[in-house]
Amino acid sequence: MVLESGLFRSCSIQGHAGAGPKGTDIVCAAVSVLARTAFTVLSGKNGITIQGGNPERGEFWMEISSPNKENEEFLAGVGTFLEEGLLSVSKEYPEFCIVSIANDIGDK
Repeated sequence: MVLESGLFRSCSIQGHAGAGPKGTDIVCAAVSVLARTAFTVLSGKNGITIQGGNPERGEFWMEISSPNKENEEFLAGVGTFLEEGLLSVSKEYPEFCIVSIANDIGDK
């Protein structure tokens, strides 16, 4: 997850958690729901341009480009939702979920 000036800008999710059999992995399900919800909410907001996808099974990415000033608070809220959700999953299942947060685009 990448933050720029405190605002959510991008996220990349890779791999399968391995916490359960395919199709029943609670960690994979939790991370997927968090990421897809954030993507869907951001996609529906006027003034926010977002790209993303899942190039392969077990991978997902999204990137926000040039949000306008009017959407900064909204973007901060969605970023906090995603960050806190992922950190919560990681705290409960540290052996299956690792979260990395960079504070500027240049830190990728």
